[in-house]
Amino acid sequence: MSLDAFVKHSKPQPEPVATSQEIRDRGSTFVANIFKCTTEEEVRSCIKHLRRVTHGAKPASHEISAWRCMVLKKEHTGLMGPDDFEVKSGSEDDGEKWAGEKVLKAMVSEAVMDAVVVVSRWYGGTLLGPARFAHIETCALEVCRTFQQKEELDECISTLSSLDDTLAQLRAELDSLSPDSDASKVKAPVYPVWTVSDLAKAKRLVKARENAIKSVTTFIEQRRRNTA
Repeated sequence: MSLDAFVKHSKPQPEPVATSQEIRDRGSTFVANIFKCTTEEEVRSCIKHLRRVTHGAKPASHEISAWRCMVLKKEHTGLMGPDDFEVKSGSEDDGEKWAGEKVLKAMVSEAVMDAVVVVSRWYGGTLLGPARFAHIETCALEVCRTFQQKEELDECISTLSSLDDTLAQLRAELDSLSPDSDASKVKAPVYPVWTVSDLAKAKRLVKARENAIKSVTTFIEQRRRNTA
């Protein structure tokens, strides 16, 4: 195997963040996939992988795509804040006229960023008229909403981890101020593998950790006043 072939082969294959339920109508089948992408090169790679690998054995009649990426403006460093960045977006109909715009509209309505959505259609032989656009939008909206929920879940998990670290440090400080305290002996929480269905639970845990931090901080302040 050549070095170039090895490098290409070694790259991780694109994995969809979410896949929609299939919609079937008069022989046609519609399904959407959403991938996380930050550059147009990654967008092309995901579309190519879906077309040639995922659907290689059963090619779709149309691979309708749209993407939105936040990119650094030319001659900007990113150090000046949000104004250094701009949104790059685009869409492709792949033979299904106006369909790409429908997918992009779904992404914009759900504020999805740094992603590409591909709605695949297998034509069943019967013209569907405007109904096909409704199916395309429905599939696209489903994966966009799941994508946003997963993004929110990831943010909650990151916040929760940071709060756990802060709480552990505060409990250790409380122990140092109170010889009879065993706050630092509280075991670190062990979390399950999170899924989108756990989002509400994750939010509650974040709130609980924030309240715990406030309580421990109050105890620390009281101990300091008592020993002053």
